Amino acid sequence: MPGWTRHEGRALPLPLENVDTDQLIPARFMSAPRSAGYGGFLLHDLRYDSEGALRPDFPLNRPEAAGASVLIARRNFGGGSSREAAVYALVDAGFRAVIAPSFGDIFSSNAVNNGLLPARLPAEAVEALLEAAPLELAVDLDAGTITGEGQAHRFELDPVWRLKLVNGWDDIDLTAAHDEAISAFATRRRAARPWLWLATP
Repeated sequence: MPGWTRHEGRALPLPLENVDTDQLIPARFMSAPRSAGYGGFLLHDLRYDSEGALRPDFPLNRPEAAGASVLIARRNFGGGSSREAAVYALVDAGFRAVIAPSFGDIFSSNAVNNGLLPARLPAEAVEALLEAAPLELAVDLDAGTITGEGQAHRFELDPVWRLKLVNGWDDIDLTAAHDEAISAFATRRRAARPWLWLATP
């Protein structure tokens, strides 16, 4: 996947707490192949009523939501089960960052592995953004800033997460980046302790 350092886009408000992974993508949609795209399943049961009609007042269904790439939510975003498909749904719907006061731990790891930034801000900063949204924001990974339309906020980001996002890496890519060092260690280890390796016939 492509990496990124700075993203500019429309930020959409989702003023809800405890949006869990089952809400982000209900389990019944997870049998669909990823190649078909999961964006249409995002927040399905909140976006549609019991008759299958779009709820016009739901933030993702409003006209200004078109093309939004940053989501602003309240605390404990992405809690619940560990399903990575919740992140797939956000990424496939075009989101590059989610801003909230707190996130589910596994959701955050899955997000970074798929190029989605979980940006943690203090609750008061999130409320200021929610009040101003929708608005255009710039998210800068190197500077650790979120700015735009009179808003300016700083966020902390683990250096390894920043490395993965900038390079478009998941955990396997991160390990592969050390391939030379791993190979050199294996060579030294084999020379020093040859009895650890099975003899080839």
